[in-house]
Amino acid sequence: MDVKKQLLNLTPYQPGKTMDEVKRELGLEKIVKLASNENPYGCSPTVKQELIQHLGKAATYPDGYARELRETLAIHAGVSESELIFGNGSDEVIQILCRAMLEPGKNTVMPTPSFPQYKHNAVIEGAEIREILLKDGYHQLDEMLKSIDENTAIVWLCSPNNPTGTYINEELLVSFLEEVPRNTLVVVDEAYKEYVTAKDYPETVDLLKRFPNLLITRTFSKAYGLASFRIGYGIANEKLIRIIEPAREPFNTSTMAQAAAKAAVGDQSFIEKCVTQNKEGLEQYYSFCLEMKLAYYPSEGNFILIDFQTDADLLFQYLMKKGYIVRSGKALGYPTCLRITVGTQEQNAEIISYLKEYKMKQAI
Repeated sequence: MDVKKQLLNLTPYQPGKTMDEVKRELGLEKIVKLASNENPYGCSPTVKQELIQHLGKAATYPDGYARELRETLAIHAGVSESELIFGNGSDEVIQILCRAMLEPGKNTVMPTPSFPQYKHNAVIEGAEIREILLKDGYHQLDEMLKSIDENTAIVWLCSPNNPTGTYINEELLVSFLEEVPRNTLVVVDEAYKEYVTAKDYPETVDLLKRFPNLLITRTFSKAYGLASFRIGYGIANEKLIRIIEPAREPFNTSTMAQAAAKAAVGDQSFIEKCVTQNKEGLEQYYSFCLEMKLAYYPSEGNFILIDFQTDADLLFQYLMKKGYIVRSGKALGYPTCLRITVGTQEQNAEIISYLKEYKMKQAI
């Protein structure tokens, strides 16, 4: 059977090993996963209470319009209900955009290293990919502008960027948007937006009326602690949402996911607490890097990319034997770095002690 030729050399997403798998393989009783930028504090307690009320709805299809969540989120985000589109994670919103706008003869501009699903979905649609290398961990917006032409359908910006944690400030973003042709869509991926504390981080929703070619993606998988429910969303002007909606699968978000997300939005005090604890956790890593003279990127996410000046896979294996799963930078374009999710204060302290131990052994 024939498939699209571009699929033949495309690697499917490879999920990491589960904690139970690692426990069995290494004979460990405790595993701490700091690899996927999940919230170490879980989700709001109100989510669990809300889910109990929806357990009896398993036999019926979910609300394809996600009305209750839509109403709640529109108020929280300060947009109209018609300016939202929901996806099975923000991953699916990215897929919807590629499905709707990319094809052979079109091109798409993106930073690299960054979130791999921009490129993955563009390849499937047969579009030309134009990757612009980060400079010192940051988007080269001037170079991205130079790569845009009359056939550029989508430009991707990831802010905070995964895997570096760096962000695009308001002045730079607005200047960039002013230069992009109005027939080219600019997508700002804000998966980690809730964790941002930088004062000059842009309020992108306020820019929607000024820039009708802007779309923002966000998720409930990170700060809201709902990764297993797979729900995210996009925000854009009503006309843009209306023309991409046909590319969305019907009933693409479950009843339980919608209920969980609605409850999570209603508990912003939980998010505020998580943001404070995350910032304290980042300071633990900054102090460690300063002490050990290690280079790192200051992060506005819930993770940090640290250069250990050694083979990242070897350090990854060392930590896994200690019961800690992190992300090797080799697959991320940083072969001597680790990307570590910020955990609880205790988890951070313990993994830092193992990292110090490893560096001390190297020095001998």
